[in-house]
Amino acid sequence: MALEDAKTQVDQAFTRETSRGLSYENTFGGALSFARRRYTKDLAGVDVAITGVPFDQSVTNRPGTRLGPRAIREASALQVFDPPYGWDGYDPLSSLSIVDYGDLAFDYAKIAEFPEALTAHIRGILDAGAATITLGGDHYISLPILEAYAEKFGPVALVQFDAHSDTWVDDDMTRIDHGTMFYKAVKLGLIDVERSVQVGIRTVNPDTMGIATIDAREVHLEGPVKTARKIKEIVGDAQVYMTFDIDALDPAYAPGTGTPVWGGLTSAQAAIMLRDLAGINLLGGDVVEVSPPFDTTGSTSIAGAHVAMEMLCLWGWTRR
Repeated sequence: MALEDAKTQVDQAFTRETSRGLSYENTFGGALSFARRRYTKDLAGVDVAITGVPFDQSVTNRPGTRLGPRAIREASALQVFDPPYGWDGYDPLSSLSIVDYGDLAFDYAKIAEFPEALTAHIRGILDAGAATITLGGDHYISLPILEAYAEKFGPVALVQFDAHSDTWVDDDMTRIDHGTMFYKAVKLGLIDVERSVQVGIRTVNPDTMGIATIDAREVHLEGPVKTARKIKEIVGDAQVYMTFDIDALDPAYAPGTGTPVWGGLTSAQAAIMLRDLAGINLLGGDVVEVSPPFDTTGSTSIAGAHVAMEMLCLWGWTRR
């Protein structure tokens, strides 16, 4: 397989015969799926299912993340020709059976039904033996996803990249809010608090529910290598769920998001930290808060696609 295969490869979201391997389809053409993986609902033998959740009805500022999954899929077409850089040649696209499971179906006018619909969606994937990497959508989606993971694995260590802690007090479990879901996750016993950590925080919240915090200033002063080492020390050998809010990155690198905050991580810092986390026991993850309408350059979606690819590397690294 080589770049000349572009003259014959097209619409691999539907035409590819295997769930493994690189792709040489033209980036500017063809049907879109994440990393040119095959669209399918058949999870037999699948390692990881990529799924989208186009939901943005719990935001506190700018909407638009319902368009995130589509934009991340488009941006991911740039990453399918070669193994991801920095992983010593490890190529999850060739080593793992990865499919695009498509998006969650839900009634946008019945928001109260959304959480259980998402939990059931993720539960079905996990029950089939696959892991999930979810493309959001606003950050609230992490809570119903965590409920499905905790059902199967028990409380998980949360590694959260974010500008906000999202642990503001909210004891009304029927509220759907992208700023309070980790408060609820702790209250519901979904998170192993002692093994969890939030990275890139740069907004004030006096109560992090006992979750360790590595704020953006510390990352800038100590550097990404030392920060990754600290994250691994906190997590240890716990089972990990990773959530990456794209606003963890500074608006200079990811302007297309709903609640941008200055002073954030650079894309280079995020890349180094994610790669240096190799060896953690990652169960699954999500990339959230990519809002394409606020970034005409597409750089935010590109960042989101890279984060999702790094999660695939992290998931597969310990299962080589």
